[in-house]
Amino acid sequence: QVQLVESGGGLVQPGGSLRLSCVASGFPLDYFGIGWFRQAPGKEDEGVSCISASDGRTYYSDSVKGRFTISRDNAKNTVYLQMNSLKPEDTGNYYCAGGRGAPCDPSRMANGMDYWGKGTLVTVSS
Repeated sequence: QVQLVESGGGLVQPGGSLRLSCVASGFPLDYFGIGWFRQAPGKEDEGVSCISASDGRTYYSDSVKGRFTISRDNAKNTVYLQMNSLKPEDTGNYYCAGGRGAPCDPSRMANGMDYWGKGTLVTVSS
């Protein structure tokens, strides 16, 4: 059974850091592109970051570039999202998604993402 399970969310003050994890099961992670998405109340879904399967190419949205880092540990079947210098506007439900050969197209991050996690809540507030 294919599963993606996120963890690491919580409450953090502005300027703080969190590290999110996305643990995959039921498929070989090294063949899958994995993306992180977020949705805040009343806002549309936003593609935050993505890491491709073939060459590890990464993508970041303009809103998080320079503050967030995506990485992959295939041995642990886990993708991480390190979030630094967090801002209140980063608040939202963060979830990961993946698919075999998902291209991590910056213009259409969800393309090829066949499997989705349920999310982990990140709240940035003083």
